Amino acid sequence: MNYRLRLAALMPLFLAASTALADDPMPGVRTLTGKDALGDFSTDAPGLRRKIMVDDLATPYDTPSAMNFPRVSPRPEGAWPKAPEGFEVTEFAKGLSEPRVIVRAPNGDLFLSESRANRVRVFRDADGDGKPEVNEVFATGLRRPFGIAFYPLGPEPKYLYVGNTDSVVRIPYKNGDTMASGEAETIVKDIPSGNERVGGGGHWTRDLEFSPDGNTLYVSVGSRSNNDDNDREKRRANILAFDPDGKNERIFASGIRNPVGLATNPVTKQLWTSVNERDGLGDHLVPDYITHVEEGGFYGWPWYYIGANQDPRYKGKHPELKDKGIVPDVLLQSHSASIDMTFYDGDQFPKEYRHDAFAAEHGSWNRARRTGYKVIRVPMKDGKATGEYEDFLVGFVTPEGNVWGRPAGVAVAQDGSLMVTDDGSGTVWRVAYTGKK
Repeated sequence: MNYRLRLAALMPLFLAASTALADDPMPGVRTLTGKDALGDFSTDAPGLRRKIMVDDLATPYDTPSAMNFPRVSPRPEGAWPKAPEGFEVTEFAKGLSEPRVIVRAPNGDLFLSESRANRVRVFRDADGDGKPEVNEVFATGLRRPFGIAFYPLGPEPKYLYVGNTDSVVRIPYKNGDTMASGEAETIVKDIPSGNERVGGGGHWTRDLEFSPDGNTLYVSVGSRSNNDDNDREKRRANILAFDPDGKNERIFASGIRNPVGLATNPVTKQLWTSVNERDGLGDHLVPDYITHVEEGGFYGWPWYYIGANQDPRYKGKHPELKDKGIVPDVLLQSHSASIDMTFYDGDQFPKEYRHDAFAAEHGSWNRARRTGYKVIRVPMKDGKATGEYEDFLVGFVTPEGNVWGRPAGVAVAQDGSLMVTDDGSGTVWRVAYTGKK
């Protein structure tokens, strides 16, 4: 073949490559799409990106519905979380009891919900060495606490709000307090419970977030079941809204099976959520997701998913809702168990991370091959998700498929490092950018 013929034969490949590069929001970064994006933990790697699109959705029951609960084991010798090149991972605190949500106070202290121990703990890294000089129990006697928020917004809060599984309480607080100075006041007393003993059950986490103007308190309430539509789901699978004093309850958004984590986008000021979707339809359905939340929006559960896709267990039911389901911004590997999320507002990481989202993926059970068990980065452009997500912190699963760590919470520390709670090993990990290779 002469030179001209060879060049003509290769031209379609050149054009395809240039088109792919032009369409890629992050040129030069490998992004898995289609079936390749649906891999398991063995394909995870810091910096690897996935983009799952509606057209890629599997057919219900393409694969059997697996029962593959993880066996959490002690951290093996030499095992350590892995972050992208230039980042360093260290232990910030360990020996904790089911550490979940972690939140930075206005003065830089870090507050952590230890859900199993029914308490909130406070850390302070006074000298900036990445280790807390203060590590104290702030409040006890709570009921499986999860979400934490400070109010009023701004530099001088007066209360620390806590989302119990069946209520919202607030505790007197001023900057620098390391122990509650007064009793917890219940401001919402009858949130549907995640406690079987008090007539509840199902998803128990209750995250909290205030609107940027401070006038609205959002409370996440997951479903009781996988996909029931009976009376026991009343006031569930919603993001509820209240006045700051707990009055005037209303539904902000509905049809969200388990809106575990809540966060405010610092650019658009919109509410975002990190969601666990339903199980039982196979390894690759239904994708978990991260999305901005439309007021009054309906997200499909239990009758539909990811837009107009009907759950086959409700075939023909509620056709009037088919076109009302909102398609989320970022689809994640199914059964990842996306939990807490935050937006990066620090200055330590490279500038391309500024205002991107991070989310903790607690890990799968309804899947033959494990997925999740990592922290992901969700790239943003002008406050909007670009659609893909990136593995940021991995390494919590052994080659044999056992699990030694389960990321649950994420927060940006005052120095710009990323704090990650791990309720598998009872650890808070600190991820700092050093630039070292």
